[in-house]
Amino acid sequence: MSNPVFLALDLPQLDAATALAAKVKSHIGGVKLGLEFFCAHGAHGVHEIAHLGLPIFLDLKLHDIPNTVAGAMQALHVLEPAIVTVHASGGRAMMEDAKAAAAENCKVVGVTMLTSLDERDLKRMGVEGTSHDHVMRLAESAQTAGLDGIVCSGQEVASVHKQWKDGFLVVPGLRPGGKATGDQKRVVTPRQARDDGASVLVIGRPISRAHDPLTAAREIEGTL
Repeated sequence: MSNPVFLALDLPQLDAATALAAKVKSHIGGVKLGLEFFCAHGAHGVHEIAHLGLPIFLDLKLHDIPNTVAGAMQALHVLEPAIVTVHASGGRAMMEDAKAAAAENCKVVGVTMLTSLDERDLKRMGVEGTSHDHVMRLAESAQTAGLDGIVCSGQEVASVHKQWKDGFLVVPGLRPGGKATGDQKRVVTPRQARDDGASVLVIGRPISRAHDPLTAAREIEGTL
């Protein structure tokens, strides 16, 4: 895609979310709608954003038994999402069924390790090895299951891209200044992530909370 930036549009008010997306639409490639947005506004909210004509990325991180995830994926057909996430830790059968149930033009990507986590968090959960090891294991599982790609931090995307040349790689937690903000711990700049093989760059607060979102979006686009 010509512009890989997807704006994370997780605002509680639908009017504000629609207005923001409309303001910056010429400088982004799509819109990511996560759990907060979907739980607040449901299918109606997705349709309202879709009227702007931008690709929709539904970041719902589906994670359940295979049959339930397949049913949820089929229920999403009416929303015509371009991308939907499932948790790669849900296992091969779940990922296979999710991909099989997805619409023909919908990319299904597996979330590996949340960018809010680090290696200390993994240890507390009983996961052995480094965060890099964990992401690479889940990326291999997602590839074997037939998913289109994965979600990983910018710190792992180069290694995943080397292993999975045609993988559709989504990188969230990006910060134009390269500094961690809020609950994001493993961040890089949008330019670095793109150079390392990212297909989609998910950017939220640096645009949505900027004093001038339009200028912020334009400046980020200009670095790519």
